[in-house]
Amino acid sequence: MTHTESGAARIRPRRFHESAGVADWRVVGEGACAYFRTGSFAAGARFVQAIAELPGSEDGHPDVDVRREGVTVRLITVTDDYYGLTGLHVEQARRISAAARALGLTADPSAVQTVQVTVDALDGPAVVAFWRALLGYRDRANSGEDLIDPRRRGAPFYFQRMDEPRPQRNRVHVDVWVPYDEAEARIAAALAAGGRLVNDADAPSNWVLADPEGNEACVGVAGPPEPAADHV
Repeated sequence: MTHTESGAARIRPRRFHESAGVADWRVVGEGACAYFRTGSFAAGARFVQAIAELPGSEDGHPDVDVRREGVTVRLITVTDDYYGLTGLHVEQARRISAAARALGLTADPSAVQTVQVTVDALDGPAVVAFWRALLGYRDRANSGEDLIDPRRRGAPFYFQRMDEPRPQRNRVHVDVWVPYDEAEARIAAALAAGGRLVNDADAPSNWVLADPEGNEACVGVAGPPEPAADHV
């Protein structure tokens, strides 16, 4: 394990993806996530019990969502001053994947995604204060422009500063974070369903799409690994 992967050292999504033994996992907008198909609630419950018994589970406290079809596991550190990944999550991901294999479960990275609501605002603090109170959310790592659900259930909200009103376009849109290797297929499906590409200047990390009536949405990916270098 490299120094950057050790202990509680903070790491970027690219570093996570480039680590060995994390092929089941994808970093999206809200941490490193994996989806394991179980086929039954009972099988999912057995898997969750196995995760709970793994070393380090109390320190990393993974978020787990159990459904009849499968189990989603999310790894992320949430503190007052940090919202992201650490080297601990690399080792946790390896152990969780090993526990899944021991139970005969397979991962489906294509099933992973997170959704964020983005609001354009002229007076950011005033708008954030309203949504913070309405949703019962709190600031993300002391950020003045991000709100998260303290119970880690609902979609996060991001507030994007505007310099002047833009009445010609919508001011609330959805950000869909998908695995880096699923973005092209998801965009193609949206375009085939009647959407249009508005802007790809930030590809391959972000694309802006619009539905047939002009309502916008963004597709984002986090930290794909560097492509292997060609050797001659």
